[in-house]
Amino acid sequence: MMEDMEEPTAADDKSTLLGAFIRAQRQMANLSLRQLSALTEVSNPYLSQVERGLHEPSVRVLRSIADALNVSAETLLEHAGLINSTEKPDDEATENAIRDDRRLTEPQRRALLSVYRSYVEANTEEH
Repeated sequence: MMEDMEEPTAADDKSTLLGAFIRAQRQMANLSLRQLSALTEVSNPYLSQVERGLHEPSVRVLRSIADALNVSAETLLEHAGLINSTEKPDDEATENAIRDDRRLTEPQRRALLSVYRSYVEANTEEH
């Protein structure tokens, strides 16, 4: 019955967003859940539940996941809602870093700046 179902809470939303972020990072790292499980020493079923937003992992598990995915622990802790970012994004510094990176060709720098700006704009519209 529908009346027996509970409304999702803010914690549920954070768990879902955290899980989606972890899944995306895992996929970008080209790791299977099984491989991530081996790297983190966290069970495969538990990681699957974290990715689906069914569990809120401990700080120890988040740090282990961060290490395995080569992501800063602070980033995962922020996504989990356990710490607040005190730094404001510095778009100018980011764009300057892209412009100053001599390992990139000029067309690559322009393309990267364009993609960066489009992501920032899209994320600004969401909030």
